[in-house]
Amino acid sequence: MAGTTSDGERTRRSVLGDAHVDAAIARTTEFDAPFQDLITASAWERVWARPDWSHRERSMVTIALLAALGHEEELAMHIRATARTGASEADIREALLHVAVYAGVPAANTAIRIARQTLSEMKAAQEGAAS
Repeated sequence: MAGTTSDGERTRRSVLGDAHVDAAIARTTEFDAPFQDLITASAWERVWARPDWSHRERSMVTIALLAALGHEEELAMHIRATARTGASEADIREALLHVAVYAGVPAANTAIRIARQTLSEMKAAQEGAAS
């Protein structure tokens, strides 16, 4: 991923932020560099950069899928990304209500706990930055 910036990396940065992407790149080793290249090309360039859905819409679907599958760390990351994608707290709540009905209450219950905690951390950081 060193060198030129790809469309996938630009999309990844617009959704997750420079700090997150820079940290991921800094942690990349020879072992996982092919994986980083794969997710940048497949997820960020070939899916997230498609014009048919907005980043807000992709964000809501991603949050629902991650919650349904129990991917807690990735879920928190994508909830934080809503600050850039335009998905609101109401959007997150509605996505998680769908999870409850279609993937199960336990998955939604865990996801709601993670969402509340992550949103609270985001608000605290925003208030700290405003001070």
